[in-house]
This record gives sequence, structure tokens and C-alpha cells, in this order.
Amino acid sequence: MTSLDTPATRRSPAGPRRGPGSAPERPAAADAARRRRRAAGLAARYLLLCCVLALTVGPFLWQLSTSLKGAGESVFGYPPQLLPHHPTLHHYTEVLHTVPVLRYAGNSLLVALGSVVTNCLFGSMAGYALARMRFRGRGIAVGVFLATMIIPFESIMVSEFLVARNLHLTNSLVGVMLPLAASGLSVLLMRNAFSRLPREVEEAALLDGAGEVQRFFRVALPSVGGSLAAVAIFSFVFAWDDFLWPLVVLSDPAKYTLTVGIQYLSGTFTDDQRVVAAGTMMAVVPLLVLFFALQRFFFRGVGEGAVKE
Repeated sequence: MTSLDTPATRRSPAGPRRGPGSAPERPAAADAARRRRRAAGLAARYLLLCCVLALTVGPFLWQLSTSLKGAGESVFGYPPQLLPHHPTLHHYTEVLHTVPVLRYAGNSLLVALGSVVTNCLFGSMAGYALARMRFRGRGIAVGVFLATMIIPFESIMVSEFLVARNLHLTNSLVGVMLPLAASGLSVLLMRNAFSRLPREVEEAALLDGAGEVQRFFRVALPSVGGSLAAVAIFSFVFAWDDFLWPLVVLSDPAKYTLTVGIQYLSGTFTDDQRVVAAGTMMAVVPLLVLFFALQRFFFRGVGEGAVKE
């Protein structure tokens, strides 16, 4: 006797059926895989960021730690000791007593400020001409400024020295400022900033009777303040950090810049790297203060000429 095959007792070979409100398994698995890939990509980005941070900030932190270590603490020991056990500022005092740091810092400040003024003035004037004026050879001029950014200074240093000597500017701070008076980077940054300005603003000033010089100083230049700040920061940093050219052109120790004067510590304190590190920190700290004070203007200025509309 066989039982009746009724719909209630019939089983589907594929298993129990899902209700209309149940979600399929495949999209859920795809979402989980997508989340895992996103998490893996985020972890890879943070790992790369940590590696870059270690390569860029690591040497600075090591120099800072070395300058604060006591006389009995190891500098080159293994495993390396990052945090000093007995931090002290005695090495900074030794630097002040050994070399005239304030005089050297004043010379570097004069050179850096002169470089800032000339780069902002000449760079903005050249950038405005390349962005707004129409003349023959404008494309060639842009290419020349681009080429100056990739030519190493060592290849033209002899020519620069001959020019400074013929102008009787050797062994003077004006001679130190000569190669830093204008750079291709400053010109190109200002050109990109002026290119993004709407022409309607200058056309309105032209209808009011403003000349080319008036439109430049009263309309265009105030509108690219962020790029001017970026040019000023770049010029200050390059002039403050310059070592080779002041070493070549200066012969009077009283006119040395800070980077050249600090190198005397390597000969005076050859066996004490703590004092050398302290002198290095004294040369770097003003740059850090300047950057953190003006970083808002710096990033705004770099973004002004980043994309041309």
C-alpha cells in the first residue's frame, strides 16, 4: 500500500524555499568582499604613509634627540636610543658660546628677506607678462623658465661667480642674494595664478581708464595673495638653507650665513655629535616656525595655480 504524494508532503530537491522578504546570499557575500578590499586598501595607504613619515620626519627627530642627550648617553649605539634618558640644553649653550650664531642668523635673515622681496616682485611681474600679454616668443620664454628648474646650480656656479666678481659683489651679502633674486619656480607659480583670474575683472578696470601698471598692482596682484605667500615661503626656505653659494662667494667670517657658520662646529666638536646636532636644530627651527605660521596661506597659494579653468 503506497502513500499518496500530496503537495504538503512533497519536498523540493533544492531545499526549502525562501520567502519573498529574504535577501539573497550572493549580494551579501559581495558586500563583505568589497568591505574587505576597502579595509585592505586603507591599511595599505596608512602603511605607506607611515613609511614616508619615518623617512621624512625620522632624521629630524633623531637629530633633535641627539642634541638633547647627555654626555654619557650613546649616540651611535645599537639598538638605537631615540628618547634621551637625561635630556639637557647644555649643548645649545655650547653652540652659542662657540660661534656667533646671532650674527650668522642675522646675515641669513637679510639674505632670505631680500630673496623674498625680489622673487615676489620680479616673479609676479614676469608671471603677469606671460599670462596676460601677447608677444612673440612667449612659449619659448615659458620653456626657458621650465628649463632653469632642472639645470643644477653646480653647472652654472662658475659663471655666477664670474658675474659677481665683475660686479664687485663677492664677499658681500648682495652677492649672496644675486642667484636667488628670481627663480623659474616663482615665475611659473605666479603665471598659473594670473592665468586663472577672470579677465572680466581687469576689463572692468580697463573701462575705468586703468593702465597696464595700475591693473597689475591694484587689481591682479591683490587677487593672488595666496600664491604670493607660497612664493615668499619657497624663497625664504631656499635662501635660508643655501650652503654652497655662500661658502664660495664669502671669505669674511663676519659675513657668513648661518648654514656656513654652523659647519665650523663639525671641525671644533668632531667627537661630540651632540653639539653639531644642536647647531643643526638652531638652523632648522626658524623654518619650522615660519612654515607652521603661514601654512594656511601656503596651501591656499599652491592650490590657486594648480588647475587652470
